[in-house]
Amino acid sequence: MNRKGRILLVAALVAVVGMAFRVSWNALRDIANAIGADTTAATLYPFVVDGLMALALVATLVLASHDRTFALRVLGTYTLASLVLNYVHGLVPELHGRAVDWGRLADWDPANWALVLLATSLPVGSIYFGSDLVAKVLHHRPTPIDTAATNAEESTQTKMIRSTADLHESAPATVTLTRLPVPDPIPADAGKSSPPLKPLPAITAPIESTPTPSTAQRAVAAESARSPRATYRVPAAAKTPRVRRTPEQLLTEARTATADWPDANITGEGIRRALHVSPVNARKLRDALLAERAA
Repeated sequence: MNRKGRILLVAALVAVVGMAFRVSWNALRDIANAIGADTTAATLYPFVVDGLMALALVATLVLASHDRTFALRVLGTYTLASLVLNYVHGLVPELHGRAVDWGRLADWDPANWALVLLATSLPVGSIYFGSDLVAKVLHHRPTPIDTAATNAEESTQTKMIRSTADLHESAPATVTLTRLPVPDPIPADAGKSSPPLKPLPAITAPIESTPTPSTAQRAVAAESARSPRATYRVPAAAKTPRVRRTPEQLLTEARTATADWPDANITGEGIRRALHVSPVNARKLRDALLAERAA
């Protein structure tokens, strides 16, 4: 919806609310006269009830979380109270001509007491709930927006939108080509002396595109890039022999290592780490040491 449509919608809403307030104002003024309010108090009484409803509606739009729930409850309570009083005003014709006795809103006494209590408690409730809602609105702080994250996202999108033409074009790199000396074929008269081969000079020139390497160059590059590796097996005599300890030796080492340990620290994991043994042997040593200490 455009701006003009929104303005018309808000104007229509204000008009409807104003007319509804005028209708409710007539009923609430007569109710206030029936419970003993003077002319000025009866005129201001509708503003106390319906005005707090408008305040609660604004607070509902501003607040959040539990405060918003509280504002909704206040709005619902005062809306229901105004509806009940308007309903009573329609049921009791004497209220229209102010011929009813003071404090008499219904013929049945319990209903009359409840209605009088409701009508007289609304102004006091407006003072309490209205002050609380205003305090909540004034102390409300909206959730701050993560500016850093927003800026980072915008910069990322800007980089993605940039066209390739905006980027700086790098200058062509200077490539140095070195021709490998290729030996001439062996002539038939190999015994005769021949002049030595002269190495070809290196050519340095800027090129715009990378040329396709020859077969000899690919072979040399692959040979240089290949990492050296062992092509033989280590003989068994050169390997470090693994020393296997007997159960008696393990038990002796366990006694020495755990001599100052309390019983609570003698566990399979602790013995395994101290003696570097397998979990099975560690549990066996643990049971043996605990049995010796128990004996």
